[in-house]
Amino acid sequence: MRKYYVSLLIVLCTALSSLAQKPSRPTASELYHDLQKLNFLGSAMYIAAHPDDENTRLISWLSNDIKARTAYLSLTRGDGGQNLIGPEIRELLGVIRTQELLAARRTDGGEQFFTRAVDFGYSKHSDETLAIWNRQEVLGDVVRAIRKFKPDVIINRFDHRTPGATHGHHTSSGMLSYDAFDLVGDATQYPETAKTYGTWQPKRLFFNNYWSFFNDPERRANADMTNIVEFNTGTYYSSLGLSNGEIASLSRSMHKSQGFGSTGRRGDQSEWLEFLKGDFQKKRTNLFEGIDTSWSRVKGGDAIGAILVPLEENFNFEDPAAMIPSLLHAYEMVRNLEDAHWREIKSKQLEKLILDCGGIFLEAVSNTNSINPKGSYELTLEAINRSDYSVTLVSVTNEQGDKLLDSIVSLRNNKRFNFSTTINSSRTTNSAPYWLNAKGSLGMYQAPEALVGVPETAAPETILFNLIMGRTQFTVEREVVYKYNDPVKGEVYQPLEVLPEVTTSITEKVIIFPGSEAKEVVVEVVAGRDNINGTLQLNHPDGWKVSPQQQLFELENKGASQKLSFIVTPPDIQSEGYLRPLASLGSNFYDKELVSIDYDHIPFQRVLMPSESKVVRIDIQKKGDRIGYINGAGDAIPENLGYIGYDVTTLDPATITSEKIKDFDAIVVGIRAYNTVPELAFKKEVLMDYVKNGGVMVVQYNTNRRLVTEDLAPYHLQLSRDRVTDEHSEVTILAPDHPVLNNPNKIGQADFNGWVQERGLYFPNEWDDAFTPILAMNDKNYPETRGSLLVASHGNGYYVYTGLSFFRELPAGVSGAYRLFANLLSLGN
Repeated sequence: MRKYYVSLLIVLCTALSSLAQKPSRPTASELYHDLQKLNFLGSAMYIAAHPDDENTRLISWLSNDIKARTAYLSLTRGDGGQNLIGPEIRELLGVIRTQELLAARRTDGGEQFFTRAVDFGYSKHSDETLAIWNRQEVLGDVVRAIRKFKPDVIINRFDHRTPGATHGHHTSSGMLSYDAFDLVGDATQYPETAKTYGTWQPKRLFFNNYWSFFNDPERRANADMTNIVEFNTGTYYSSLGLSNGEIASLSRSMHKSQGFGSTGRRGDQSEWLEFLKGDFQKKRTNLFEGIDTSWSRVKGGDAIGAILVPLEENFNFEDPAAMIPSLLHAYEMVRNLEDAHWREIKSKQLEKLILDCGGIFLEAVSNTNSINPKGSYELTLEAINRSDYSVTLVSVTNEQGDKLLDSIVSLRNNKRFNFSTTINSSRTTNSAPYWLNAKGSLGMYQAPEALVGVPETAAPETILFNLIMGRTQFTVEREVVYKYNDPVKGEVYQPLEVLPEVTTSITEKVIIFPGSEAKEVVVEVVAGRDNINGTLQLNHPDGWKVSPQQQLFELENKGASQKLSFIVTPPDIQSEGYLRPLASLGSNFYDKELVSIDYDHIPFQRVLMPSESKVVRIDIQKKGDRIGYINGAGDAIPENLGYIGYDVTTLDPATITSEKIKDFDAIVVGIRAYNTVPELAFKKEVLMDYVKNGGVMVVQYNTNRRLVTEDLAPYHLQLSRDRVTDEHSEVTILAPDHPVLNNPNKIGQADFNGWVQERGLYFPNEWDDAFTPILAMNDKNYPETRGSLLVASHGNGYYVYTGLSFFRELPAGVSGAYRLFANLLSLGN
C-alpha cells in the first residue's frame, strides 16, 4: 500500500485526541495560545456535507485568531468519493476520510462532528438526497450536534436556496442547518436530545459566500452587500510562527485521499459571510457582537477571570510552570461553576494546561497492538514531572476501578517513574468503527444512541492516573496505546485493539466464471492468538458446489496464517452470489476479515469487515489477450480484467514509446489520468499512432477541470459535468448495429441491470462527427445525455471515450459491465 509522508504537521494544543496519536509536547508559545483560548467563552460551528467541504481558512481563523471553540459538522463521512491514494472505496474510504478530517482538526484547532448520513454518491437534487437520507433523522442529528456543542454562531458552507443547482448533499446541508436553527431552542422538537443536552439558541446564522464570487471586483461592485460581512483572515500568529493561510493549507492538505494538497498563503485574505437568521450584529467585523465571551458569561466567572486574564497579560514564556498555583486555584473554582456546559469544557482545558505547564507526562503502553475479548496484556505506565512543583501520584486504576498501583509516588522534578503490570481486560466486543457494526440503509448508518455524531470509536482500554497537586486532586485519563521503534520513523504509535481469535479472507473480492469450469478459491486464515485449531467451511450460493465441504486448520503463533484451497464449481446458467468463509473454534464461529489501513498522515487503522467474495457466472466472450494499462487516480480495473483472463501490464507513461506498446491488443487509460498524470500531455502522438496502426485505446472518465491537456482525443471532444446518478435509470441504445454492442457479446437492456451508485459521470457534451454515440440516458426530470460512450474509428483502430462508471461496476461484479468492457477491448480484433 502506498504511503504519503507529511513534511510538517503543526499540532495545536487544543486539538482533539485521536486513536494512537503521539502525545502533544507543546512549546511555551503553544501554551500561551492555549491560555488565550481558555479565556474566551464563545463557540462557532461550521456545517457542510462532506469531508473537504469545510473552509479551513475560516475554521482556523475562528479557532486561532478569535480563540473560539470551533467545530465542523460534516453530515457524511465521504464514503461515496474516489480515493487517490489507494484501493479503498465505500465504507473503508469513509474510515480514511473520517481520520483525515480528524487530522485536519488537529491541525487547525477545531473539533469534529458527524451525522449518520451516508455519502451515497453524487445527487443532483436535495429532494433525492433528503429522501434517501431520511430527512427527519438527519435533521435530528444536526439538532443534536448543535444542542451538544452549543455554538453562538453557525456558518453554512452551502446555500439552502439553490435546490438542483449543485450537489444535492451540499444544498441539503444548508437546508437542514437553516431549519435546525429554529428547532434547537424548542424542547418539544426532538425531545430526547433536549432532555440529554438541553435546548439552545444560537445568536446568528450565516452562509459562507464563495470567495471566488466576492473576490471578483466587477461582481462585487454589482452585488447586494446589505447582509454581507467581510473579514480579513490573513492573520500572522507570531506565537506560532505561521500565518492563518499556512495553517489552513496544512489542514486542507490532510485530505490526501481526495487530492486536496494545498500551498500555504501569506498576507491579507478576505472571507465573506451572508447573514441569514438571528440577531444581525451592528459592527460588521465582530461575529460575536452582543455575546459575552469573557468569564463574566457564567455565574462566578468574574473571579476566575481575575486569576486567568492577568496570567495571559503577563505570560511567563521562560517558566510556564510558575503559573501552576494560579491555574490550580482557577481549576478549583471552575469545578464549582453552576453552568455544567462551561464547567466541563473549561475544566478539561485547564487540566491539560496545568499538565503541559508542568511538563507532566503520563502514558500507558501495551506490549501488543491487539488482544482478544477478555484477553490480557502487559501494561507499562510512565509518569514524570518536569517542574519544581510538587506532584503526587496517588493511585492508578482502570475504568472498572481496579487498582493497578497501590503505593503513593512522589513525582520529583525530571525523575521518571515506571511501573509494569498485567491487565485482564473486561472488554467483550471487538474494536470497530461503531457506524459499521450494524447494517444500515442506502442513506443512513445505524449507531447506538450515545455515539450518534461522535467522530470515532473510543479506545477499548483507558487508564486513570489520580494526582494531587498542592491541595487539588484530579484524575487524568490516558488511552492504552501500543508503540514500537521503527529504524526509519523512530517512535511509532498504534492503537490497542480488541480483535477476534481468528479472521479469514479471500484475496479476490470478485471471482468471474466466464464458463462452467471450476476454479480454485484460496481462503487465508489468520490467527488472532497463539495455538488455535479449528475447521473452515466455505458457504456458497444455491446451485454452486464447493469441495471439500470442510477443512482443518492449525496455527501455532498469533499473526500466523494458513491458506486453504477449495474447488468452486458454478452452475450452468448465469448466476451470482457470495462465498463466505466460516471458521469454527469449538462452539465459536468467526466470519470477519481484518483489513489494515496504513497511511502516514492518519493513525494506523484496522477494520473488521464481512469476509466474503462475490462470485459471478456470466456468459462472456473476449477477443485479444494483452492489455496495457495507464494508471490514473486509482482503481481496481487491472485486476478485474485479470479475473476474466486478460494479461494486463501496467505502463509507465513517461517511458511509453511506439515500440513498447505496438503489441498490445488494447490500451486502457485509468480514471482521471488526464487530471493526475502530467506525462500524458506529451504522449498524444505516440498513443494516436498506436490507434492508427490498428490498436484500441479506451479512455475512462476525467473531470473537466485541471486537465493536463485539453487535447486528449484524435478529434474534437469537450468534457462537461453531465452525469447520470441514478444507477437504475433507463438506457437507450442508439447504435444497435455497432460492433461495440455485438462483438463478441450481444449487449442488451439486461446488461444494464444491477449497476451500483451511478451510471456514469463527466460525460462529453460536444464531439466531432467522427464519434458515434452508443447510449443515451438521463436522470428523472433532467435532459437526455448521449456522451456516456463514444467510439471513433481512427486509421485502422478505434478510440473510445467513456464516462460510464466501470471503476465502480467491475469491482462490484456487475455482469453487464464486464461484458460491455470486454467488447470495448475486442474492437480491434
